[in-house]
Amino acid sequence: MNNEVPVIAIDGPSASGKGTVAERVAASLGFHYLDSGALYRLATLRALRGGVPLDDPGALAKAAREMEISFRDGSLWLQGEDVTEAARTEAVSTATSRVAASPGVREALLERQRRCRVPPGLVADGRDMGSVVFPDAVLKVFLTADVGTRAERRHKQLMAKGMCAKMPDVVEELRQRDARDSTRPVAPLKHYPDALFLDTTRLTIDQAVDQVLAWYRERVPG
Repeated sequence: MNNEVPVIAIDGPSASGKGTVAERVAASLGFHYLDSGALYRLATLRALRGGVPLDDPGALAKAAREMEISFRDGSLWLQGEDVTEAARTEAVSTATSRVAASPGVREALLERQRRCRVPPGLVADGRDMGSVVFPDAVLKVFLTADVGTRAERRHKQLMAKGMCAKMPDVVEELRQRDARDSTRPVAPLKHYPDALFLDTTRLTIDQAVDQVLAWYRERVPG
């Protein structure tokens, strides 16, 4: 791991807006962007397509280690196939938090994530970017919003995809995912003391991006 390459780690719960913020911060700085969630979705899709039981940690870890993946111009490729749409289905999203809780899967994907740390810098979003993957990140942000706001954002995403979704169901799904992510035995999602807290409940995306950039420039002047 090249510790001289600066990393901004942005962690937070589902539908908090961290991915959009991270991508825009990376674009503003000319940095690379790591969507760690995409890696876990690909591992989940690989497991589902391979008939791997989601309660078999050994088989899940093997599938994660051996999968062939690539990122090309915003598209996700698995085993030589463009699976951008398939990896973002609700079935995969729902199963991903279960797969991500497997210690073997997390270990298998750790080095893949660290290899993304290349000049001139990296903005990484996920749930353990600052605590586990890049513990020496120059800036760590815990980005969140209240569950009602996150549910509204998630509901809009689903409706935009042409999927029927009831708001109470979306709220419950987010609560269950929060519980799984925050109580898993390995790399649980939580606000660590060295991460700056950013609540986006009443912020626009632009305001959230500007805040992260301001924090970064305070730490890395010029």
